[in-house]
Amino acid sequence: MKKKVLVAVIGLAAVAGVLTAQAKKKYPILQPQMTVEGSSYAKPMGTLGEKPLEPWTNTTMAASVDMKPLPGKIVTMKGEIVEFSCYLQVGKRGEKHRACGQKCVNSGQPVGLLTEDGNLYMLMEEEHDPRRDGLTQSAFRKAAADHMAHIMEVTGTLASHAGYSALYVQGFVKK
Repeated sequence: MKKKVLVAVIGLAAVAGVLTAQAKKKYPILQPQMTVEGSSYAKPMGTLGEKPLEPWTNTTMAASVDMKPLPGKIVTMKGEIVEFSCYLQVGKRGEKHRACGQKCVNSGQPVGLLTEDGNLYMLMEEEHDPRRDGLTQSAFRKAAADHMAHIMEVTGTLASHAGYSALYVQGFVKK
């Protein structure tokens, strides 16, 4: 019995080590010659998102199956605001891609946050029903477009599944 418990503990420790290593994985930043101007990881240009008291708002809780959304963690990250599809497809980012990224985001393409370790997170509005009903898009997209190719400090709820990660930001619902 003690041997089985010991084997189980060692197995769990190994899995935890693998998951921790995966969470800290670094990737090369695509097209490093396309640089950011006017901000840095040490001195971000500004902030996006309000720090929530709880990971998910009431509208997200209500929209969830059995009022149980998937796990989320409130975090603050620093990264370059990029247009997600251009970055993944052709590696474009930085000041030279700013105007194109702004056009794409203003046309409905997804917004991304590229962190210093090369990880890419989708940025989305957190408030489920207002997001669904279009009550956040103009304010959120305007803020993202205004800060395209800038390094920003972004606060929100981090959720991940099957290799995909998104940072859900609050503070963009029309009042």
